[in-house]
Amino acid sequence: MRNEIPDYGSGSLQAIVQCRNERNECNMKNETQRKQKILAVSGVKNSGKTTLLEKLIPVLAEKGVRTAVIKHDGHGFDADREGTDTWRMLRAGAVGAAIYDREKLQAVKYAVVTEAELAALYPEAELILLEGFKWTDYPKIEVWRRDNSPAPVCARATLLALVTDGKTASSGVPVFGLEETDALAELICRFLREESG
Repeated sequence: MRNEIPDYGSGSLQAIVQCRNERNECNMKNETQRKQKILAVSGVKNSGKTTLLEKLIPVLAEKGVRTAVIKHDGHGFDADREGTDTWRMLRAGAVGAAIYDREKLQAVKYAVVTEAELAALYPEAELILLEGFKWTDYPKIEVWRRDNSPAPVCARATLLALVTDGKTASSGVPVFGLEETDALAELICRFLREESG
C-alpha cells in the first residue's frame, strides 16, 4: 500500500508540516495561532547568552510558558553535515532538503527570512526567544559581563532587563545577576501578561 501525501494546497511550511508525539499533538494547518511575543536575549559574542537561555528555558517551562529559540549567526554556519543524504541532495542542486522522523524535523533551505517568518514555524510557542539580534527593536534582555565588554551594547530604549556579573551604574531597567534565573523568569512572565492585556 502506497502512502499518499496529503494535498494542503500552496502555502508555507506551516501549512505542510504536521507533527505528533506523545507530549505534543498539533496540526499546524488548523491550529488557531495566538499572538506570539518575541523577546531577544542579546549581548556581545561570548557574553553568556546561550548559557542564560539554557538555564532560563526550564524555569519558564515550569511556569507553563512554551518557548522556541531562534539564533542569529553573524558569521555564517553549515546548515548540514557533509556526506548526509540531505547534504548530497542540496549539493546536487535541490532548492531545499528536509529530514524527519516520528518526533522531529530538520529543513534546510537557502533563503533570506525575517524573524517573524521564522517565529511562524512555532505556532505552539507563546514566547519566541531570539538569541542575538542586538541591533533590532525587539524588547531585550542584555547579557553583559565586565570582562567581555566595557559597557552594555543594546539601545537602552529596547532593554527590558540587564543580566550582569557586577554592579552597574543606574541603567533604568531591572538588573539581575547571572544566576538569578527565577527572578528573571518572573519578569518575563509579567512582560507576557502586560503585552497580552
